[in-house]
Amino acid sequence: MHRPLARFPLRSIADSLLKSKPRQHGRGNVAENMGSSRALTTSKESTTRSMQMQIVDALHLGDRSKASNLLLDLGHGNHSLRPDDFVHILNYCARSPDPLFVMETLRLMEEREIGLNEICYLLIVRALCKGGYLEEAFNLINFLGERQGIYPILSVYNSFLRACAKMRNIFHANQCLDLMEHQMVGKNEVTYSELLKLAVWQKNLSAVHEIWMEYVKHYSFSFISLRKFIWSFTRLGDLESAYQTLQHMVALVIRGSIFINRTAEGKLYPYRIDIPIPSNGELCSKKFDLKGNEHSIPSAYHNIEQCTTSSLENREAESGRLGVLNRYENIPVKKVLRWSFSDVIHACAQAQNCGLAEQLIIQMKNLGLQPSSHTYDGFVRAVVSERGYNDGMEVLKVMQQSNLKPYDSTLATLSMGCSKVLELDLAESLLDQISECSYPHPYNAFLAACDRMDQPERAVKILAKMKHLKILPDIRTYELLFSLFGNVNAPYEEGNMLSQVDAAKRINAIEMDMAKNGVQHSHLSMKNLLKALGAEGMIRELIHYLQVAENLFCRNNTYIGTPIYNTVLHSLVEAKESQMAVEIFKNMKSCGIPPDAATYNIMIDCCSISRCFKSACALVSMMVRDGFYPQTLTYTALIKILLEEENFDEALNLLDQACSEGLDLDVLLFNTILQKAYEKGRIDVIEFIVEMMRQEKIHPDPSTCYYVFSTYVDRGFHSTAFEAFQVLSMRMLSEEDGIDHEKMEFEDDFILSEDSEAESRILELFKNSEENIAVALLNLRWCAMAGFPVSWSPDQSQWARRLSRNYDSRKRAA
Repeated sequence: MHRPLARFPLRSIADSLLKSKPRQHGRGNVAENMGSSRALTTSKESTTRSMQMQIVDALHLGDRSKASNLLLDLGHGNHSLRPDDFVHILNYCARSPDPLFVMETLRLMEEREIGLNEICYLLIVRALCKGGYLEEAFNLINFLGERQGIYPILSVYNSFLRACAKMRNIFHANQCLDLMEHQMVGKNEVTYSELLKLAVWQKNLSAVHEIWMEYVKHYSFSFISLRKFIWSFTRLGDLESAYQTLQHMVALVIRGSIFINRTAEGKLYPYRIDIPIPSNGELCSKKFDLKGNEHSIPSAYHNIEQCTTSSLENREAESGRLGVLNRYENIPVKKVLRWSFSDVIHACAQAQNCGLAEQLIIQMKNLGLQPSSHTYDGFVRAVVSERGYNDGMEVLKVMQQSNLKPYDSTLATLSMGCSKVLELDLAESLLDQISECSYPHPYNAFLAACDRMDQPERAVKILAKMKHLKILPDIRTYELLFSLFGNVNAPYEEGNMLSQVDAAKRINAIEMDMAKNGVQHSHLSMKNLLKALGAEGMIRELIHYLQVAENLFCRNNTYIGTPIYNTVLHSLVEAKESQMAVEIFKNMKSCGIPPDAATYNIMIDCCSISRCFKSACALVSMMVRDGFYPQTLTYTALIKILLEEENFDEALNLLDQACSEGLDLDVLLFNTILQKAYEKGRIDVIEFIVEMMRQEKIHPDPSTCYYVFSTYVDRGFHSTAFEAFQVLSMRMLSEEDGIDHEKMEFEDDFILSEDSEAESRILELFKNSEENIAVALLNLRWCAMAGFPVSWSPDQSQWARRLSRNYDSRKRAA
């Protein structure tokens, strides 16, 4: 607790001085009195300065109680006090800042009836503003502005606007503008600078253009002012205005009209007198509107000193040969110009305008201005976003030749470009070079690439790197972790008891880490979690987490979304839990969650479990009423139900209908029929479907080959089986009917090769996601080993021609 501040009347100091020494008369006495008065004043100033330093030292050491006691001793001292006797205290509080001690000091000054001078006034406002006490600072400005004898100080208002910009407080900024207009304070270049910061924070491009037009009426553009406008335009995505302003800055450089100085604190400012512009109410009346953020305001560049593009280019060409900046000994000029070029190049990256960024890099070099690592950081972003990582790596080589160390963000951009095209080795190498990173985006990109390549083992190393660098995961990280590690089994493998226990542990560990970092589930993370549980066949856990999702998103007033229900329904159908799927579907509709085309296709497929074609047709009717037209998936599900009833004729009729409607048919649809025909030994259906696939230009896949080959073998037609096997495998390799001459090299390198490593080379194709080619080559190699010659004209085989004749006959009969 601070001691209560007591009033100490100024009159008592005067009285004590009069009583201390009787008044003497005469010239010598007058001189002696003057000398004594001077000595007394000097002694008092020394005492008050010493006490101020003691108070500042106590505040610096954090001993606020001692500082408050010393402040009371200063106020209750046996001498008169002036505003200057508090300057050192107020200056420390303004720099710290320490708004609470400033208010304590101000309270003492009020009780001692010590008026404020301009310096104390400015320091008090700065301390309050820097400390976040905007309301108190505004009240003080407003109060003192109404008192006679204190003229409004523009620097005080600028300090207040600077604090509003830093704290992003539009309300108090508008109050300050009103007060400035009322008190006719005027404005200077610092005022415009602070207003620009407010407009940029508010993302109000129209306000920036209004400030530009107001500024150009009263000032000729300085190097520093152009720099601030370029900064504003680039932050708000106005690349055209930023580029034109930059070219005007370059024109000033070429003309030599550059004057920059540096303050004691190292800040740059234009070397000219900043005369305040009297208030005319124009700018102050244009307050910041929280809603009006138009981005289509025309530029006001006709107000700039006219400088045609052609003449500017000519002057650049002349100066480029000499390196116009080489004649400048003033280092700040190069710094400011490089900053502005860098800002515009970074804006080019945001706009994915690589061409303009490249022109600016060339222009910098023509001017004799070496791009910095920051400049190249923006240039690499622009290059990678438009041209890809290869060109970005070329820029990195240029940086290394110039002995410039790339930023961590530059390496991150290149790594993300590599991850995008699945160049995992290079992406990982670039990530290993990053020493510090505050965001997880490049690591998320690598995790996404690992997910696409199904390489969770590579993701583990990157997660360790993130932990080492103390990079906090975001929700995207967790979305990918559930996809990468949620299920244990490889694709096409069913879950078992051991894998389910392992999957449960993984999911629990990921969720615990989410809770630790305060990250809540998103729709995608929950969907990936549910998908992992479904892949492992963990139905009980699947239903539990569906309820968790419903509670979580309803509690947050968030729409749970149809995709989450689709994930659950698909898993239930895969697990043949048809009754449970029907209940979830009914509950979904009763809760007002609209089914989409995928939902209906899943539920139609569900009808194949119960073999109820009538229910499937009812779902198709609902689907059409809701505006979703049956697609290939729909026909596949319907045909599957008919095949469960062994109704091949109706299934083929439905297939003909799908073909006639011009749908994009896929191999899955035909394989659905081939699988059932294989199970029932229907060679006639097998041969009809194979030829229909050729007619519809549907390429076979490994499943197609298996069903056809196995059907013939089971019926004892071994020669036909191998012939069909060879034809279908060749069609897998060929993009068009007939011979693909580019595949002829396969015969020597893979199919007929006696090299012991031939099969290993074929298996390598699986790693490159070329499964169909790898399977086709293995099939053909097996046929060759069985003694069947390789034919590169598959459609000329007797089997293929027979299927074609039979197909034409059947079509004519139909």
